[in-house]
This record gives sequence, structure tokens and C-alpha cells, in this order.
Amino acid sequence: MSDSPPVTDGLDHTARPAGTDGDAAKARTAVRAGVLAYFVDQFDIYLPIVVLAPATAYFQSASLDAGTSAILTALVFASTLIARPVGAAIFGHFADTTSRKRTTLIAVAGFGVTTLLIACLPGYSTIGLWSVGLLIALRFVDGIFLGGEYTTAVPLAMEWSPKRRRGLNGGLITCTSPGAYAVIATVTLLLLEVIPSAGPDSAYSQWGWRIPFVVGALLAVVLYRQYSREVEEPPTERTAEGARSPLAELVTGPHRRALAQVFVLMSGVWLANNMTSAVMPGLLKSDLGFSSTQVSIAMAVTMAITAASFPLFGVLSQRIGRRRFYLGFAVAMIVIGGGAYAALVTTRPTFGLALVLTTLIGIFTLGTFGPIAAYLTERFPSTIRASGYGVGYSLALIIPAFYAFYLSGLSAVLPGALGAVALLVVAGVLVGVGGLLGPETRDVDMRDAEHRTATPAAEVLR
Repeated sequence: MSDSPPVTDGLDHTARPAGTDGDAAKARTAVRAGVLAYFVDQFDIYLPIVVLAPATAYFQSASLDAGTSAILTALVFASTLIARPVGAAIFGHFADTTSRKRTTLIAVAGFGVTTLLIACLPGYSTIGLWSVGLLIALRFVDGIFLGGEYTTAVPLAMEWSPKRRRGLNGGLITCTSPGAYAVIATVTLLLLEVIPSAGPDSAYSQWGWRIPFVVGALLAVVLYRQYSREVEEPPTERTAEGARSPLAELVTGPHRRALAQVFVLMSGVWLANNMTSAVMPGLLKSDLGFSSTQVSIAMAVTMAITAASFPLFGVLSQRIGRRRFYLGFAVAMIVIGGGAYAALVTTRPTFGLALVLTTLIGIFTLGTFGPIAAYLTERFPSTIRASGYGVGYSLALIIPAFYAFYLSGLSAVLPGALGAVALLVVAGVLVGVGGLLGPETRDVDMRDAEHRTATPAAEVLR
């Protein structure tokens, strides 16, 4: 690695001096709010995958073939993912030019209302194809607000965090993703035990699925109250009046290479996430023959244990460096995560063995999220940090979001469910390449007047 000084980028990174007494309390408040914000975001994201899976017949015609039904179901999930970069670009601009806090409040209010509207949707028997059409459209709108929410809330929390705790705090924030999945899986399991799903006229299909969506809307109310009453604006600079917009500076300015590098890394992160969070539950049921109850138990346990690994991975990245972490994790994803996935889909494991394999898959595919909040916010200066974090985090969602089509194509050349294993290997390669091309960022001081963007990859590789 070169010892040459970092390259300047021409931006004003000067930060207002931060106090010491009271900063710790403000940091704890911001991180707690960031944890809740990320949990609510992920809770909302996973609702259609877990909660709506037993109620698919409510939104679709009974005469629909299995392939078309699977694509429509995937589009419900993908529409939210596709919309998130739009929300990141819109809300990131205002977070960088006006206020992190105020922008967060608007985004939270927006997805709270949209989630409540989804809970009120009528089914296919009432309005026909409009039912699934409105569901997809509302999930798209929901994605815009969700993209704005984490684009502002996470940088706000990380800017308050002391440098030495950014890895841990980032892991605490992102661990709520598998944590939210585990909560939703548990809630769905309990609902199915009380009100089983048995076709479009069953109690679960008619109204049971609405309960978690209403809970999601109520969580948005709690989150809004917390940010409005407790969280303060971080002491970092915004884009100066009259300067280029943060998005333009990010896409066409000196940070475009950083954005491209983050895009490669995050494409791998999201592709691996989809293979585990979205594809694996279906494989457990359709290919391995486990019941809906067993699948819910397996995913709840897997995600709960995976969630506990995120802070540990965050601390590990603080010790060895973010770049070294992602290079090592890429290998672990391919060897351990891919190997466990291959064993799962090519054998007929007992439920106990399947639970061990799914847990290994969860830890060694989703573990990339442990340091991601710290890494992405360290990657960009304060004047474009929300835009850089949000767009970098979200833009890479789009290509992996069409995983159903990739799996359909791979099924023609690979036997069984090995297409998911192949995509997981691709994900590991992307994470490794993204980590290799990026710099080390753990020592960036987000509030230092001399703060600069990290050394370009060309310097790192010398």
C-alpha cells in the first residue's frame, strides 16, 4: 500500500467543531434511532416475502399457472427494491443540502402511510387484476420512501459515532435486518397456527396477513416520534449554496469511481442476500418438502443467529480493516456459504441438518452487512455522504432484484436448484472484486476539517 497522502477532491469537507460532553449521549441516541430505523425498514421490506407467501391466492386468479404466479410474486418484492435507488437519490439530495433529520421524518411518514394503505387492499375476487397491480404499485411507492429513510438515518447515526465504535455501531444497526426477518417469520408462524391459510377464502388470506402490515405502519409512528423528539442534527457540513447538486457531484464528479466500486461490492451483497432471504425459503418448501411451519421455524432461527453475527463482523472489520474483511469474506461466502447451499439443495437432509445448513448459509452470505453501514458512510465526504451512501447502497439492488429470471434461465443448464448456488458464487466474486478495488476506510474522521475521501484503488494496489 502506498504511503503517499490522500488525493484531494476539491470539495469543502470542513466540519463544525464537535463538543465532547454530551456528544456521547447524542451519539447513543442517534445510534438507537438508527437501529430502530433500519429494523423498521427491513421489517417492511420482508413483509411480502414472508407474510404474503401464504396469502398469494388472495391477490391472484386461481387459474394462473405456477410460472406466472411466481413471477408476479417476485415482482411484488422487486418493485420495492427497484424503487429504493429513486428514493435514495431524491431524499439523499435534501439530506445533503438541508437536514438529515427533517428528511428522515418525511420519509418515515411516507412509508408509514403507504404500508397502511397496503393493509387495506381488496383481493382478486373483488377487483380482479387491479388487486395485484395495486399491490405492486404501492410497494413501488413504499420503496421510494424506504430508500429515503435509510439514506438519511444511517449517515446521521454514523456521523455521531466515535471512530473506534463505527464498526460495532454499524453492525448493531444492520443486524436488525435478519432480526426483522426472524420477527416476521415468528409472527407469521403464530398467525398460521391460529388462523391457517387454506385458499383465498381462509381467514389468513382474508385478513390475517393484514396484521403485520398494520404493525409496520405503527412502527413508523414510533420511529417518527423518536426522530422528532430525541435525535439532533449531526455537526457535519452540507453542500454549500450554489454548489452542484450532491447527485451530480456523485455521478459525474471525482467520486464517480468510488460509486462504481461500491456498486460492484453491493451488487454481490444484494445478490447473496436474495439467494438466502428470498430464494431459500421457497426451496425448503418446494424442493425439500418441508412444511410451511418448518420453513418459518428454520428461517426464524437462521436469521436470529445471523443477526447476532453482524456486530461481531463489524468489530472484526474495525480490527483488521474493512477492505481486508471483504476480501476474506468473499472467499468464505463462496466456500462455506456456497458449499452449505449446495449440500442443502443436492441432498435430502433431515430438518435438524437442514437447520444447521441454513444457519451456515445465513451467516456466510448475509454477514457482508455487518460493516456495511460504516464502510459506505466512510467512503464519501459529508457534503455528499447521504447521496453516496443511499445511491451506492440502493442502485446495486436493481440487477439482483431480477433473480427469478436468472434462476429461470439457469434451470435450462443446471440440474435442480443449483442455479442459486451458481448465483451465490457470482455474488462472492463481486464482493471480492469490489473489496479489492476499494480503499481502507476505517480511519476516516468524518468530522475532521482535513477529512478527505479515501485513497483511490489505484493507490491502494500499488
